[in-house]
Amino acid sequence: MSTFGSAFRVTTYGESHCKSVGCIIDGVPPGLALSEADIQVQLTRRRPGQSKLTTPRNETDRVTIQSGCELGYTLGTPICLTVPNQDHRPHDYSETDLYPRPSHADYTYMQKYGIKASSGGGRSSARETIGRVAAGAVAEKYLAEVHGVEIVAFVTGVGPIQVSDPALQQLLGTVTREVVDSTAVRCPDELTAPLMHDEIVSCSEAKNSTGGVVTCVIRNAPAGLGEPCFDKLEARLAHAMMSIPATKGFEIGSGFSGTHMRGSEHNDAFEANGKGGLRTLSNHSGGVQGGISNGQNIYFRVAFKPPATISQDQSTATYDGQGGVLTARGRHDPCVVPRAVPIVEAMAAIVIMDAVLQQNGRTATRQLLRPVPDELKAIKPF
Repeated sequence: MSTFGSAFRVTTYGESHCKSVGCIIDGVPPGLALSEADIQVQLTRRRPGQSKLTTPRNETDRVTIQSGCELGYTLGTPICLTVPNQDHRPHDYSETDLYPRPSHADYTYMQKYGIKASSGGGRSSARETIGRVAAGAVAEKYLAEVHGVEIVAFVTGVGPIQVSDPALQQLLGTVTREVVDSTAVRCPDELTAPLMHDEIVSCSEAKNSTGGVVTCVIRNAPAGLGEPCFDKLEARLAHAMMSIPATKGFEIGSGFSGTHMRGSEHNDAFEANGKGGLRTLSNHSGGVQGGISNGQNIYFRVAFKPPATISQDQSTATYDGQGGVLTARGRHDPCVVPRAVPIVEAMAAIVIMDAVLQQNGRTATRQLLRPVPDELKAIKPF
């Protein structure tokens, strides 16, 4: 489906080569100061043509608020955001009328719907993520103003080149978007970024592509977010991240490396936080325990495959099974992770915003009841 969220609902629309793409957001609280400039910042970080590491497709991706705001404030009604497609070239995709592109969505869309967009990737194109990024910017504005939430994603892997774990752990507490954007590859590690840059350039020159990893940290998220059992916070984050085009893996906290540890090493012990609550001495849990946020930094990693469309001839088959050679045209990223950074941030913001609104509703309704007797309270609420 094209709608994500419960209390904060985002519906995206549009294909890669249609007239416009965008979203409708339902559940934005009324009275939030909001302008197109607030949203444009993230769209500009996502847009193509930013460097020689990305697709040369030239789109300004200028957003227009169509509804849900007056005089610079949200009304509490659905917000419609639109972005025009301008630099589209459908003639670059005539070969896909005969050949489904290897590892792309052409064949599966035909199997599911019996029809597909005639050019580009249709709904499987990264152009679809414009609506997500726009909606995420709105969610992030509220989260930052009300809770001081900070969400920063950055590249920690390109092909075989990875940021070391000690460097990663340090970055989780200090990295900023300004530092992330200081390099074209969006890797804030000074030792690794040049190597990643050269790897992507090498793939591009070879008319090939490579995959990578984006790490994201969410700071200052309130404790208590997440809806066990099936909408645990990490489950919602995984759902959100794995819905992004080209994703192939998700892990939170220690992730798969935690399987190599003993429980005595992996457990996050508690101590007083000086504010009447608790904090953990370590954070192997990634800020989520029992599917609920514990107030620590939430951090996770998302794996992206090499872009499926490359500029090399590929031996494949036509839709009717005849062997042949596909010569792909069009403009494509040799590695998606530099531009995936704001998309990951956006989906993280949407998940946290949805969870905050759900938890606020529970807290508000609970406060209308008589206080729980002291003898039933294990600890005082934070």
